[in-house]
Amino acid sequence: MNFDERLNLFLDKDQILKDEPMKKHTSFKIGGNADYFIIVKTEEELIKLVNECKKSDKNFFVLGNGSNLLVTDKGFRGVIIKVKINNINIIDNVDSCYITVGAGYSLIRLSNIALENSLEGLEFASGIPGTVGGAVRMNAGAYGGEIKDVVISTKYYDVNDNTIKTMNLNEHEFSYRNSAFSKENYIILETTVKLKKGDKEVIKNKMDENNKSRLEKQPLDYPSAGSTFKRLEGVITAKLLDEAGLKGYSVGGAEVSTKHAGFLINKNNATFDDMMKLIEYIQKTIFERNNIKLELEVLIIGER
Repeated sequence: MNFDERLNLFLDKDQILKDEPMKKHTSFKIGGNADYFIIVKTEEELIKLVNECKKSDKNFFVLGNGSNLLVTDKGFRGVIIKVKINNINIIDNVDSCYITVGAGYSLIRLSNIALENSLEGLEFASGIPGTVGGAVRMNAGAYGGEIKDVVISTKYYDVNDNTIKTMNLNEHEFSYRNSAFSKENYIILETTVKLKKGDKEVIKNKMDENNKSRLEKQPLDYPSAGSTFKRLEGVITAKLLDEAGLKGYSVGGAEVSTKHAGFLINKNNATFDDMMKLIEYIQKTIFERNNIKLELEVLIIGER
């Protein structure tokens, strides 16, 4: 049997998309076609698919919500694995609550469930358009909070030795927009967070305040991947770009947002080349002006 025939043994036809435009699956709305775009709904499907990719020597990439990803115009040769593992289990204690949630679960949805149950700790996440797995992988954060503040353990699949393991908090090696999962060949399956019980009105007010700030300060009406560059210690990246006169600077359809200079936006059908030329121009300008090397927060995949 060939690769396609083996996939049909454990996946439904609607889970397998071929020659799929990646611009449909990233918040940047940029990117050429992937050879395969396969949706997995269970841990078993994910592990079987990874093993089939390995057997067939096919390159693969595990995708959450595509909210921190820039895909090349030539697309991805191999298999994009879209994780839709959405299980959730809530264990209530006297003054806290443990929530175990699948890697494909929406971070916004999880923060809303925390609100419904008067649980504090995820207010920062109420507007982050990613999945739980993606958030853990990159230690997502905003408004003074990060996912590391609430995670206590993560179950993952070790691609190297084909086993399922569990990682405790310290083993995550969380740092700014980084974790053990961004360095190792591990795939997150589910994560357990610990949240404290609090005042529902106070939690809601904090979430409303954060979301109001997002609406006022961020260019949410254009496709973007949030902050394009990593924050530097003691430096506000958006301020550097603003002071360099880069707000509104554009290459093709890609532009430095006039609302928030830390956001690069797809203003008018930008291509990957447009965005990369803009990124490189910004990096060159800031290095020449401030002697600072800006590093990308977004991840780039695909054929160059």
